[in-house]
Amino acid sequence: MVSLSLPKSSTSSVDGVRPVNLKTDLAPLADLIELAFADSMDSSGRAAVREMRMLSRFGTGLNMLAGMNDLVQGIGLGFVWIQDGRLVGNVSIYPSTVPTNAGHSWIIANVAVHPDYRGRGIARHLMETSLDTMRARGKSPVAILQVEENNAPARRLYTSLGFVVDGTWHHWRRTSSARVPASPDSSPIYITQRRRGEWRAEYALAQRARPNGLGWQRPLHQRIFHRSLGIYLNDLINMRSIERLVIHSEDQQQIRASLWIERAVAASSIQFTLMVDPDYQGSYDEALIQLATRRYGGRTPLVMEHPASDEIGSALLQRYQFFVQRTLVHMHWEGQPRASTV
Repeated sequence: MVSLSLPKSSTSSVDGVRPVNLKTDLAPLADLIELAFADSMDSSGRAAVREMRMLSRFGTGLNMLAGMNDLVQGIGLGFVWIQDGRLVGNVSIYPSTVPTNAGHSWIIANVAVHPDYRGRGIARHLMETSLDTMRARGKSPVAILQVEENNAPARRLYTSLGFVVDGTWHHWRRTSSARVPASPDSSPIYITQRRRGEWRAEYALAQRARPNGLGWQRPLHQRIFHRSLGIYLNDLINMRSIERLVIHSEDQQQIRASLWIERAVAASSIQFTLMVDPDYQGSYDEALIQLATRRYGGRTPLVMEHPASDEIGSALLQRYQFFVQRTLVHMHWEGQPRASTV
């Protein structure tokens, strides 16, 4: 488990910022996160809150879980704010495996302050403590986070701390009862499964269609397209699968469009990822979405994270009865190593 050091000046009083204590903080943290994100929490967030409450009953057994459970590790690396003897603020910090061009990378999540204590600078203090700690951990740290588009106060805070926007993403959902529209009158488009050796062609498509990445924690990187044997085995053990449907160029040398269909036994929905060469938008993307919705849409909900800037794709998803659940802004911060005090 990665450990983070807290600056000494932050531990000078009972009230204020301190590291999370897993033995005592999980239950009140679950209450705080549920309250702070009541209007935007999705099914995965509610599941995480339930898991936190369940884990809070483990007592000393949490020490053994800290290095194995991602949720416990992220919460355990974070900080809380204590005021009037109450836990009223939190920031969670997760070590990230996302490839970056800089140094060690982190994920910031669960930035929450109790409504009765907002406007007092608590979130800023928690964030500054977290960023200072990342600087102390190594050279040129990188942090990423996502924030609701309509959360203007949080976005202003992150911008003031040096975070920059990477992009805005709609989270689309389609219920299993939604109707599939009639097939458009057009020439048939040949769709096939991507062969393992075609990963470079698909990566080239992504470089053109998605230069800013494929979504949350999925930057444009070759390893996402050329998956290792270890990743395949891990998916097999966890009963996950990914099907890649593609449309080729006439000479079969390039991939013009691709749709990933990701399924897991424990998941309540199927996740799509869509990439289309800009010259073929409105045609190839519709062919892929129509095939996938006809095949899977009547059995289970479908979800997709897609760039909000893609107006053609947004109109197409609405036509196929998808609706926007959330709109999130992705941001990143690149810090400099802490200056020497010698």
